[in-house]
Amino acid sequence: MSQPAANARKQTTPNAKRHYEITRKDLPLHCPMDGMSLWNSHPRVFLAIEATGKIACPYCGATYTLVD
Repeated sequence: MSQPAANARKQTTPNAKRHYEITRKDLPLHCPMDGMSLWNSHPRVFLAIEATGKIACPYCGATYTLVD
């Protein structure tokens, strides 16, 4: 099996859910998140969630909540 095919199976589909709960270990937060394939998504955008604990991605509308 080729390396690209193996990596493709490990990645999750970006923008598959509408809400994500994250922890401080996920900071700095960006959408799409690590482990999501980028080829079929929007450009990576960093999201400043620390101040309010909640934020929405301006590209896809996915919401994020910081839980600790």
